[in-house]
Amino acid sequence: MRILLVEDDQSVADYIIQGLKQSGYSVDHSADGKQGLVQATGENYDVLVVDRMLPNVDGLTIIQTLRASGNKTPVLILSALGEVDDRVQGLKAGGDDYLVKPFAFAELLARIEAILRRQESGLTETKLKVADLEMDLLAHKVTRGGESFNLQPREYKLLKYLMTHAGQVVTRTMLLENVWEYHFDPQTNVIDVHISRLRHKIDKDFDKQLLSTVRGAGYMLHDPEMA
Repeated sequence: MRILLVEDDQSVADYIIQGLKQSGYSVDHSADGKQGLVQATGENYDVLVVDRMLPNVDGLTIIQTLRASGNKTPVLILSALGEVDDRVQGLKAGGDDYLVKPFAFAELLARIEAILRRQESGLTETKLKVADLEMDLLAHKVTRGGESFNLQPREYKLLKYLMTHAGQVVTRTMLLENVWEYHFDPQTNVIDVHISRLRHKIDKDFDKQLLSTVRGAGYMLHDPEMA
């Protein structure tokens, strides 16, 4: 696995490079935003780790330029700017994750591994299935028992997340961050409303109920007949 690190603080860069190499990754490094952009566009990398504040070209501009050119290499943003608006700005620019400085290397590594898992899943899976509920990711179509459902975009995204984590308890925080892209609790019932609508569509006319509420924990989509 090849990683490009674009970081102008040499001590931080040395710390990350040493840890990644010890973890088995091949790492290239650039301390300059302009050079980092050249490397990112000219080489094939599995993940980019990009500092936000860089000389010559800033990190968000690097990401926006890559996305505009069709480059989909996943990017983990590093930044000392940790306010909600800063993180939202980074993710909307095309970043896949955002890690605030200072950070523990163990968390950096875990986030890189999570990005790689998502990338591999996206490359290999075109259909999700839980019992007789199916989602065709290419056709953007959802069926259960052969019956098609008309889902709103947010309902589709919510169901996709639940199906990807089938058999697991999904917390409200996980849904807020991954479906609504909130990194704070808006103190509304938006999740309850969408869960209710989704349950009405995929469970109402079927004997087997797939979407359940786990009291005090969150929600779970699973086949009740599976152990």
